[in-house]
Amino acid sequence: MTTTTHRRLLGVAAAALVAGLLASCAAPTPDASGDAGEPVAGGTLVYARPASVTSLDLHNQITANNAFAIDKVFEPLIAFNAAGEIEPWLAEEYTVSDDGLVYTFTLRDGLLFSDGTPVTSADVQFSIERHLEVGGPLPLGGDVVSVETPDEATTVITLGAPYTPFLAELSGFSNGVVPADFGGASEEDFFLAPIGTGPFAVSEWDPSGDLTFVKNENYWQEGKPYIDSLVYSLVADDTQGLQQLQADQVQALEAVPAANVAELEGASGVEVVTASGWATEQVFFNTLNEHFADVHVRRAIALALDRDGLTAATTFGTAEVADALLPPTIQYSGAGVIDALNLDLDAAKAELAESAYPDGFTATILIAAGNSARAQEAQVLQAAAESIGITLEIEAIDLAAFRERFFAYDFDLMINSGQSDSPDPNGFIAFQTDPEGFSQSYWTHYTNERVTELAIEGRSAPSGDEREAIYLEIQQILADEVPYIPLFYPATIRATTSSVNDLTVLPNGSIRFQDAWLTPAE
Repeated sequence: MTTTTHRRLLGVAAAALVAGLLASCAAPTPDASGDAGEPVAGGTLVYARPASVTSLDLHNQITANNAFAIDKVFEPLIAFNAAGEIEPWLAEEYTVSDDGLVYTFTLRDGLLFSDGTPVTSADVQFSIERHLEVGGPLPLGGDVVSVETPDEATTVITLGAPYTPFLAELSGFSNGVVPADFGGASEEDFFLAPIGTGPFAVSEWDPSGDLTFVKNENYWQEGKPYIDSLVYSLVADDTQGLQQLQADQVQALEAVPAANVAELEGASGVEVVTASGWATEQVFFNTLNEHFADVHVRRAIALALDRDGLTAATTFGTAEVADALLPPTIQYSGAGVIDALNLDLDAAKAELAESAYPDGFTATILIAAGNSARAQEAQVLQAAAESIGITLEIEAIDLAAFRERFFAYDFDLMINSGQSDSPDPNGFIAFQTDPEGFSQSYWTHYTNERVTELAIEGRSAPSGDEREAIYLEIQQILADEVPYIPLFYPATIRATTSSVNDLTVLPNGSIRFQDAWLTPAE
C-alpha cells in the first residue's frame, strides 16, 4: 500500500480565508500579551463563563459550555491550530493511503494519562469505537470498516469509501482519547472524575456552578500547562462579568459584549483578545410551527430585516454582515458569492401576501437572558416584522432553560449562533440541514431533498471545484428558502486582565489554556 504523509492535509485554504478575514477586522489578536517575556509557572486563572459545565461525556455533548471544558481533559490524535490548520497532536505522525481509505496514526513516545498510566493504541481503538457506537451530536462520519492496533503505538482506521471530512472530524473535541474500558470505572463514574491526556484534570465540580481544574503533572507538552489551576466561574450576566474582570475577581472573560469592547480597550489593566472564528449569528425558524413552515413568511421576514443596520447597531464594528450560512473562515463559504435576500420592504410585503397569513400573525422570539446583544438583535427583528404586519413578542429566559426549550422544539423562532467544530464545511452544513441528524437541522426541522442529496455528495467529493460547487449550491438554496437568516459573522472576543499572557483563541471559540501564564504580582 502506497501512503503519503499528511501533517497539514486540510486547512490550507481555510487558513488563507482566516488571514483574509483577520485583515478586514480591527486589529484582531488571537494571543493575549504575547510579548510579555518568558512564561512563569504558577498561579490560578479564573475564567468567567455564562453557563456551567453540566457533562464531560465527550461523545454526547456539543454545546460550548461543555465542549470547552471537555477539551481541557481529553485530546484527539490530531488537532487544529489558531489558523484552522490540522496538525499532529497525540499522534506524532499520520499517513493516508492514496485511495483515501486507510488512515494510520502513530502515537507520541511516552504519552501518559493524567493518572500516570501509559496511553496505547488500545485506548485509541476503544475511544473511536465508543464514539461510533454512541454516535451523539457530533458523530464520526464515514464508513468505518475497522479500527486495528498492529502494535501499542499504531492505530489503523479503514474506511469502506472515501470520506473527505474524516481528518477534520477527527480533530474535534469529541474524538478525544479516553482510557480503554474507562480505566476499570463505570461509565457514569468515569465522566464524574475523568482521566485524560489534556493539560488539566478535574478537581472540584458543581454542575450548577463552578468547575476547578488542576494542572496535569503528566502532560506531554514539556513544562505546560504553566498555571497551577484553572477555575471556570459561572457568571451568567454580561454586566457582572465586566465588573468582576475590572475588579480582578476574574482574570478572563468569555462573554464580552461588543458594545463594551472600545471601553475595555481603553481601560487600565485590561486586554481585549479578538480573533476570527467559525460562527454565524442567525435567526432560526421552527418549521414545525405552522407560520414558519410557510417559506413565503420566512422570506418576508428576511426581506424586511436590515441586516446591515442590525450588524452595525449590535456589533459596533466587530463583525461582518453575513450573506451566506458558512463564515468566510470555512472552506467553500458563499460569502460575497451567493444571492442573498437583502432589505426590500415592497418585496417583503409581496412575499407575505403570497403566504397563508397575508394579514400577519403573532409569534414569539426566544432568546437567552443576560445577553445584551441578543436582546438588541431581537428588538431589531421585532421592529422589522412589525413593518410588514407581523407581531413578534420577545421571551428572554436563562441560558440553561433556553437550551432545554429549543432542544425540545418549544419555540417559534430564536436567535442563536451556528458554530463549526472543524475547518471542513460538512460539519456546519450537516448540523444545520440534516432533518434526520442529531439536531434535525439545528432544531428547525428544515427539510429539502436536494440539499440532503448535495450534502451527501459533498462528503465524498474530493477537494476542488466540484466540491466547492456543491456547497455553493447548498448555500444558495438556504438563502432562497431561509430556514434561518444569517445575520453576521461575529468575531471571537475575550477579555483578560493584563496579568494574563499567551491566551490562544481557537477558531471554534475555545482557548488553549496550556499556553497561558500569569505575570507574578509585584
